[in-house]
Amino acid sequence: MPIRTAGRSARARRVLVLAVVLLLAAVGFGVRQAIGGEDTDRGGAGGAAAVPAGPRTADRIVPVPLSATAGSGPGYRLSERTVVRTVAGNEAVERQAGEVRRVAEQLAEVLRRPTGLPLPVTAEASAAAGAEGISLLLDPALPEETGTEGYRLAADATGVRITARTPEGLFRGTQTLRQLLPPQIESPRPVTGAPEWTVAPVTVEDRPRYGYRGAMLDVTRHFFTPDEVKGFIDRLALYKLNHLHLHLSDDQGWRIEVPSRPSLTTVGAVSEVDGTPGGFYTAADYQEIVRYAQQRYLTVVPEIDLPGHSNAILASYPELDCTKSARPWPYTGIEVGFSTLCPTGDAVFSFTQDVITELARITPGPYLHIGGDEVKNISPAEYAEFVKRVNAQVIAAGKTPVGWNQTAPGGVGVLQFWDGRSGRDAELVEAADRGAKVIMSPSGRTYLDMKYERGYPLGLVWAGTIDVWTAYSWDPDTLLPLPDGSVLGVEAPLWTETLDTPEELDLMLLPRLPALAELGWSSKESHSWERFKSRLAEEGARWEAAGYRYEKREEVPWPAR
Repeated sequence: MPIRTAGRSARARRVLVLAVVLLLAAVGFGVRQAIGGEDTDRGGAGGAAAVPAGPRTADRIVPVPLSATAGSGPGYRLSERTVVRTVAGNEAVERQAGEVRRVAEQLAEVLRRPTGLPLPVTAEASAAAGAEGISLLLDPALPEETGTEGYRLAADATGVRITARTPEGLFRGTQTLRQLLPPQIESPRPVTGAPEWTVAPVTVEDRPRYGYRGAMLDVTRHFFTPDEVKGFIDRLALYKLNHLHLHLSDDQGWRIEVPSRPSLTTVGAVSEVDGTPGGFYTAADYQEIVRYAQQRYLTVVPEIDLPGHSNAILASYPELDCTKSARPWPYTGIEVGFSTLCPTGDAVFSFTQDVITELARITPGPYLHIGGDEVKNISPAEYAEFVKRVNAQVIAAGKTPVGWNQTAPGGVGVLQFWDGRSGRDAELVEAADRGAKVIMSPSGRTYLDMKYERGYPLGLVWAGTIDVWTAYSWDPDTLLPLPDGSVLGVEAPLWTETLDTPEELDLMLLPRLPALAELGWSSKESHSWERFKSRLAEEGARWEAAGYRYEKREEVPWPAR
């Protein structure tokens, strides 16, 4: 189980703030900010949208699919007869039968809870034409451009058929199926007075724009338990994200067990912002988070921030503090840029080797993030050499290093762009010209800890304020002058200096996360604020059914209920 000391005492004094936030959300709090220039497509919410009658149609899918063609006639209604079936194919498909079965069981469990229907899962040898129920079919003969995450969904009066080249593609298709059912399908308990559980007739063809679509959760400024992280994963999976970046170390705390370095957890994990108790993940905790993410086709990307943001490390191992940059421990503030590990010497690289080796051992995904931002107490040459050495350690451990854009001079091959101030993007562009890949996380567009507007009770404003329009209305391929094909994808970081409960995370995630998810998944040609905000408005009922908090922004035309 997660290691955490006594409960968060600071939460008590935050209850009133949260209550105010929820009240304001209920009444549509918020005034859209002007961010410079006029966007004629921005628009306002206008009048409240009418509650749609009948089955939910494909124009409510978020992220918007590559294509959706409405059918005719009645839709398919889930009933006592409905079966969720997996369909075998050739020998290659048979080898993945267990994974396909797991996708089917996950779908059936989601649908059983609100409907009360039995929804048995069965395996069949072939796909019978017009078979009644929900069918999941692996078909390697689908066009190659379908890729590993693409899928085809077809619904008519007889049933729903989801076809993909891989189990991952089938899983993405099941998330679309959920959106085609009434929003009460997200309820974790049986729904009384339930609607007809009907899927409108439709054919959906879909695949993602980018291979990397993620969100980051900072578990350092405030610690979140494995179960709380799983809840975060659930929200990401709904919108077809495929990477979870965990920020595991910072000035305020260290959050992952490293057996060869026990002081990291006995000393470095005991606190967090506000002075409330911190915590850390044992190897078993972390591996359970990884397993849960893998079952929803999210790759966990662990981050150890080096050589700055290292006060918790320096408190645990003072011999690594040759710059004398450590502050008295525990450190519970939010100021950044003061702490730095020694940039040279055997002791520091022995430490980084121990940490990287352990993280590589317990992380099955390809990436290991080495941080690298806001380092102020060493020279540029020392910094570049430090990054080169740690980069080499990660590669030797069998992982692909990722770093914030400041690590470009150190030769890191995957760079996460967050900060273009003072021309800091120039080195990143040069690195991309040499072949580096870029994850786009511009702080003024994607940082979900930024306030919706000044005066909002949660969040910060150092990167500006981010309403839903601001999060949606930009293009990852053209924000910087990067070579074609350089952008690996998009990630939405959620830092937690001011957030310490899952409810507060929800208020900052929703409704902005779906906006960024659509940028990552949907084709550039499909982007339209007017159409997006109408589709997004229908998601509110889903969140309410699921018990998720969300900020009822006025720029979104939420249906009157």
